[in-house]
Amino acid sequence: MKMHGAGNDFVVIDQRGRGDMVTAVLARALGDRHRGVGFDQLCTIGDDAQADARLVFWNADGTIAGACGNATRCVARHLMDESGRDRLELRTERGLLTAEDAGGGLTRVNMGQPQLNWAEVPLAHAMDTLHLPLAGDPAAVGIGNPHCVFFVEDAEAVDVAGLGAKAEHDPLFPQRTNVEFASPLGPDRLRMRVWERGTGITLACGSGICATAVAAARRGLTGRQVTVVVDGGTLSVDWRDDGVWLTGPTAHVFDGVLSPAFLAALA
Repeated sequence: MKMHGAGNDFVVIDQRGRGDMVTAVLARALGDRHRGVGFDQLCTIGDDAQADARLVFWNADGTIAGACGNATRCVARHLMDESGRDRLELRTERGLLTAEDAGGGLTRVNMGQPQLNWAEVPLAHAMDTLHLPLAGDPAAVGIGNPHCVFFVEDAEAVDVAGLGAKAEHDPLFPQRTNVEFASPLGPDRLRMRVWERGTGITLACGSGICATAVAAARRGLTGRQVTVVVDGGTLSVDWRDDGVWLTGPTAHVFDGVLSPAFLAALA
């Protein structure tokens, strides 16, 4: 399937009853927007004995993403439509996540508690995650994957590609990092642009939206309930006692079958 959440696009492969089929080679080939299908992340749906499904996320460069809020919401919507249910438990590398029908065509997922300790993000050594020793005074937040959040005067004017790529590979982040650039638009509204680890500029990033909302609340720039405007649309975050809830739209674009010739070329 091809799906997207606010322009954050995914290839979704249903592996239930089949076992693991995706490799790094296949992920890179599918991620090629000219010779494959193209995606920001690839997500596989697998069986799980204790959850409704197990999700694994891949970046376009063939690395594992760890967490992906928008892909989780997209798959949750697909599985809810398939089963007629309005609440699911999905296992990811982040842990067991709850997804719900939020009404009005929207889907929400609890991305769990943010990781605010330097070792959890992870960072290279002990430091204050709210103020990193980097130019621009970014904050670090873990949402099952690392995030480096810069608060800027005008997110529209930022060189996302140049600064994002530099921060992604900074030695401070041993697993590299996603990079967000956000401008507060009010006590409950943010404008954010994003550079995703292993992929590049994307129209939205669910875990990045969550990380940005958490960092903004910790710095006193917003409350814990915010609307985040990204290049692909608008999503909302509610940082509750039980975790960070991400709510937004999803879209199922098409179903497809990979040709034997495409698969043979990867052998």
